[in-house]
Amino acid sequence: MPVITLPDGAQRTFEGPVTVEEVAASIGAGLRKAALAGRVNGVLVDTSFRIETDARVAIVTDRDPDGLEILRHSTAHLLAQAVKALFPDAQVTIGPVIEDGFYYDFAYKRAFTPEDIEAIEAKMRELARADQPVRRRTMARDEAVHFFEGLGERYKAEIIGSIPETDAISLYGQGDWVDLCRGPHVPSTGKLKAFKLMKVAGAYWRGDSRNEMLQRIYGTAWANEKDLKEHLHRLEEAEKRDHRRIGRELDLFHFQEEAPGAVFWHPKGWVVFQALIAYMREKQAAAGYQEVSAPEIMDVELWRQSGHLEKFGENMFLTRTPDERSYAIKPMNCPGHVQLFRQGIRSYRDLPVRLAEFGKVHRYEPSGALHGLMRVRAFTQDDAHIFVTEEQITAETVRGIELLMAIYRDFGFEDVSVKFSDRPPQRVGSDEVWTRAEEALKTATRAAGLDYTLNPGEGAFYGPKLEFVLKDAIGRDWQCGTWQVDLNLPGRLGAHYIDEHSQKRIPVMLHRAIFGSLERFYGILLEHHAGRLPAWLAPVQAEILNITERQEPYVRQVTETLKNQGLRVEADLRNEKVGFKIREHTLQRVPYLLVAGDKEVAANLLSVRTRSGKDLGTMTPQAFAERLHIELESRGRRTLED
Repeated sequence: MPVITLPDGAQRTFEGPVTVEEVAASIGAGLRKAALAGRVNGVLVDTSFRIETDARVAIVTDRDPDGLEILRHSTAHLLAQAVKALFPDAQVTIGPVIEDGFYYDFAYKRAFTPEDIEAIEAKMRELARADQPVRRRTMARDEAVHFFEGLGERYKAEIIGSIPETDAISLYGQGDWVDLCRGPHVPSTGKLKAFKLMKVAGAYWRGDSRNEMLQRIYGTAWANEKDLKEHLHRLEEAEKRDHRRIGRELDLFHFQEEAPGAVFWHPKGWVVFQALIAYMREKQAAAGYQEVSAPEIMDVELWRQSGHLEKFGENMFLTRTPDERSYAIKPMNCPGHVQLFRQGIRSYRDLPVRLAEFGKVHRYEPSGALHGLMRVRAFTQDDAHIFVTEEQITAETVRGIELLMAIYRDFGFEDVSVKFSDRPPQRVGSDEVWTRAEEALKTATRAAGLDYTLNPGEGAFYGPKLEFVLKDAIGRDWQCGTWQVDLNLPGRLGAHYIDEHSQKRIPVMLHRAIFGSLERFYGILLEHHAGRLPAWLAPVQAEILNITERQEPYVRQVTETLKNQGLRVEADLRNEKVGFKIREHTLQRVPYLLVAGDKEVAANLLSVRTRSGKDLGTMTPQAFAERLHIELESRGRRTLED
């Protein structure tokens, strides 16, 4: 007579073995209908799972994050079933859940067309309406291999060979289709209602370019149609905000094959890039950082000593000189900053020492992973390393987090979440050192008043870290800043200071980045603001437009005056209708358009309007300059409209 304990502590006793579905039914008919799976003693199982002993049981519905994942996994199976129904010669391989959806890889004699995808999705809906039960069974290893070979599914037979011998071989079937899978899955296909196929792409079998190319069909699945529609709307909005499109439209940057993963900055784009650096340089100087610059190419032995060569060697650009000496182009700035710290004798009275660099780094990313400014091979970090005693970790961390949060607010990011990443499987240093580092960072994080979620095993190879995640205007998350406590690298690279007892001590090194990659942060800003950068960042802050040739001398003189006051102002003196020019510069997302006609010239005025079309009336060039300077100094918290 198993006793079932529910999440609220209530208990139910059954006369014999009971399934998860029956437990749900004993609670209520509505819960039985909503049940997608169960959690028995913390393990996810199907609703058909039989419980034979006392257990803690929770019913999983589509309101549970695990429930959404099960819906997506089951929809991947529905996709494979539909493909096999329409294209019996296709072979199915793997179909995992991914962020916001799923995919399934297929081997087929020809490429799937858009018409094929429409037919597959229609077949999926037909199979979902049929409400076919989903059933699980197990097989012996050899029997399962023969079973799939008999179906002509050689990829499935190969997958079985990679499953540990101690694991059970489980199969899931719906209708006349069967797949190899660990599960769990929804109880029937009728639970799958809100999904859409998105695209087809190429993918190598097992992710190895030496293997055959497969076809990967991507899809998205949600708990209900409302969530699906909202997701599709976000995707539509994201496409409009794609930084690569905005970069072309605003003439900011481009990429080309001769330099994969490296940015060609155009004049306007470089203005914004330099504005980001100037802003951060000002903030860092006020916070007590000293700006430095370390070499981009250093001997490989330094990277071996630091541990980077072992950890990142496959992603480093290496070179050999005619004298047979090996060098590496730096993938990060840490070892160079330790070398700077080591110059001269450091006293405990000197600490903290805060070194900051806008360092250009290079990392080899596979060509398929490159994505505009978001994933490049050559990028600039706003990198800083702070050398402290262990006693100074908390105060310096609190100080650093305050700076970081203030900077994000200046760029319009109010929603910032934090992840705590602890020791990874591959790391340097003893467990005792790691424990000290993790406890020190947790103590400092609590002192800073930060809430965080745990991100297990994702720390740097030399120390635990905080990851700062920004939520943008359409609800997407972007991991940007990091704060890391490192008790390992300084000692490996020979750094020390003299303590109050004249003894050599190894400093703690705090690794800090706020933008992370300037290129990536630039791309995030473009998408967050849909290209409408605040005036303090915009490449052109105001465009002055004449109506006829008669105003040209006045426009030239005003443009020069405003430029001399440090404003990024341009004049459009083309022989075009003023309405055409206004529309063109509005599309260029210029914050302010200043129009001069005969009446404005006579009164030494400018007619001022915003890129959103709001008429701010007339003002003198000097009044406009003064008000714009106030806006720039406030980082956009005050505008000309206020």
